[in-house]
Amino acid sequence: MTASVAGNLAKTKVKALFQSDEDAAAARSEANRESGNLIAQTLGELKGAVMKVGQMASIAHDVLPKELSDALGKLQREAPPMDFEVIAEQIERELGSPPEVLFSKFDPEPFAAASIGQVHRATTDDGREVVVKVQYPGVDGAVDSDLAQLKIALRASGIVNIGREALNASFKEVRERLHEELDYTNEAANVRLFREFHVGRHDFMVLPEVVGERSSQRVLTLTYEPGDSLTELDDKGYTQAERDTLGRNLFHMMCSQVFEFGIIHADPNPGNFAFRRDGTIVLYDFGCAKRLELDIIVAYKDLIEQGIAEDWDAVDDALMRLEVRRPSGPRPDDSFYKGWRDTFADPFLDVAIFDYGRSTVHDEVVKLVPGSIKRMASFQPATELIFLDRTVVGHYGNMRILRSRVPSYTLLKGYLDAFPGEFTARPADAPA
Repeated sequence: MTASVAGNLAKTKVKALFQSDEDAAAARSEANRESGNLIAQTLGELKGAVMKVGQMASIAHDVLPKELSDALGKLQREAPPMDFEVIAEQIERELGSPPEVLFSKFDPEPFAAASIGQVHRATTDDGREVVVKVQYPGVDGAVDSDLAQLKIALRASGIVNIGREALNASFKEVRERLHEELDYTNEAANVRLFREFHVGRHDFMVLPEVVGERSSQRVLTLTYEPGDSLTELDDKGYTQAERDTLGRNLFHMMCSQVFEFGIIHADPNPGNFAFRRDGTIVLYDFGCAKRLELDIIVAYKDLIEQGIAEDWDAVDDALMRLEVRRPSGPRPDDSFYKGWRDTFADPFLDVAIFDYGRSTVHDEVVKLVPGSIKRMASFQPATELIFLDRTVVGHYGNMRILRSRVPSYTLLKGYLDAFPGEFTARPADAPA
């Protein structure tokens, strides 16, 4: 894969020497598309850590060409399942008996397939409808080598243009989250933690319960909570009012986790959510939960408020504290900051309702990327923001698919104004 992508890139660069700017840009776009499809196919077949990183990279428009990130987006939707015989053997290894003994019913057809495991519907002996999440064999033992090889591949292919130190720090953060995600006992603890936060506080949230006697480090059994997937809402005729309610509730869920709980469900893949007509959101897959650092969220809050207020010195200071700005790099001019601010703040510029279905923020961001590349000496990927940004950008995409109309400014301002500089809903005994 790496050789093909690198060769494709080199060939395109040579051709560009003899082409007009327009023809060179078209050729570069086609080459990126071909490389993206190849990478997506390869990572999908490999599964595991590399496929998970590919899924995350599909929203990394600030690092990857658009054609590449669009191709990697397939990994969010098209994870090929593994043969049932392999899944049944894994269950028996983990729980001591085959699935037909452990459950009164067990559907051999997967309910869902993902990068590190797949889910099957089942029924317990006491009649409970459950989902059984089974980790692919060998995935956990291959994480470190997979990530090391992928990092080499990204650098050798020439498609990632960031410094070695920043790339290493980013991969370290991803590695730590992946090791957590591969421990289903950790995910079971996350389910209980998020249930404690949401249930009773947010009546629009539904979370499954852990079936501990049918769970282990590589098998996780949860009660089945039905709902409609994001892609089904059109066919099921959800009204605009129902979409608006769901959008507001999704916005509340995200903001409350960031500013009150200080722990976020950090995998906003559309497949991890289901929806009901009464405004209820069903939350699945708690493997990736990011504990936020308080000083990072304080700086994040300042960045939002000072950006809206157009105080560029304060914006620069907040970016320094977030470790987005390199202290050794030149301070960007105010017009550069204003361009990004006007784009990102579009949903929050004191408008009564923002229509996510008509939003073009994502398109405007792409236009700003070339100007940012010219200022790479001033910026770096911020390790502590990788999963927070992934969550925010992912939910923006979910809201677009929902086509929700949401009073974003009013809702966000409420959380910013109420934030006291501490996570008021994080339990004292929550893991650090």
